[in-house]
Parts: sequence; C-alpha cells; structure tokens
Amino acid sequence: QVQLVESGGGLVQAGGSLRLSCVASGNIRSIDAMGWYRQAPGKQREFVAAITSGGSPNYADSVKGRFAISRDNTKNTVYLQMNSLKPEDTAVYYCNADIQNTYYYRRDYWGQGTQVTVSS
Repeated sequence: QVQLVESGGGLVQAGGSLRLSCVASGNIRSIDAMGWYRQAPGKQREFVAAITSGGSPNYADSVKGRFAISRDNTKNTVYLQMNSLKPEDTAVYYCNADIQNTYYYRRDYWGQGTQVTVSS
C-alpha cells in the first residue's frame, strides 16, 4: 500500500508565504516525478508544479517566480514553497507522484489534499 500525505496548508494574508510538504510511504520501490495540483471551488483541478527525480522543476505560468518546488529523495518528500500569495491561489492543493511499488507496478498516486486560503 502506498500513501501520500500532505501538510502545511492554512490561512494566510495576501503577500504571505506557506510551505507545503508531502510524504510518500508504503511499499515503494522508486519514485519518478512528484508534483502539486490545485482545485479551487467550482473549477477543475489544475497543474501547479512538478519536479523530476533528478530535480528538474516545471511550473504553471500563474505561479512562476512565486512558488518553488523541491524534493528530498532520502525522505520520499516533495515540498512547495509558496511566496507572494494571492487570493486567487486559494484552493485545495493535492500532491501527486509517479510511484513504482515493490511489485514493480507503476501508477500515479494522489494525496488527500490540504486547504490553502489566502485572504485579501
């Protein structure tokens, strides 16, 4: 069984910062790309950022220059540092990871989500 657990969400004023964390656990053999998506009320889930196992990041245009994704492969953890937050960043943030388990089965996994609310 593989699980992704996010933490670090909360309420912050516009211009503030938050750091999200996501830990993968269970019968993991390897983790390829890890990333973050978000879903605001009444909207579809959208891509925020991703990072390869080698550390190459990719960002949505809406967060470039404000958000930074990183990972610690020794801890099976991905982080999202969010700076200069705007009210439009308010959403549930989901962690995603491409994981191969110990039975050599690979698939995408999702966390349960963590709420980020930015007040104006």
